[in-house]
Amino acid sequence: MNANQVPAQPALSRRMSSFKGLEVRYERSFLLDLKNLETVAQRRMQQFVFKDFTSIQQLHSLPGFRALGSSKIFYRFTLDHYLISLEITGQVVKFLRLLPKPEL
Repeated sequence: MNANQVPAQPALSRRMSSFKGLEVRYERSFLLDLKNLETVAQRRMQQFVFKDFTSIQQLHSLPGFRALGSSKIFYRFTLDHYLISLEITGQVVKFLRLLPKPEL
């Protein structure tokens, strides 16, 4: 591999946590989205995702929480001016993407 090639990354970050019987995972695309935010927004999202999220009593209490289409495993919610997508399968909650809300 030469210096310009990026090594292959696993689909999931190695960062995982567990709370209330749920395993929380972070997709690489989510972590890259987070990394590319402006500093203030990045800190706010990190605070919520890595700390505050573990105190959520029910996922349905997240602001704007709803299924994506008719899916039974893909969901989204809003935080500030961002959409956060999740994949929920059994006891695993996976953060997939963190995108700015579209301007209407």
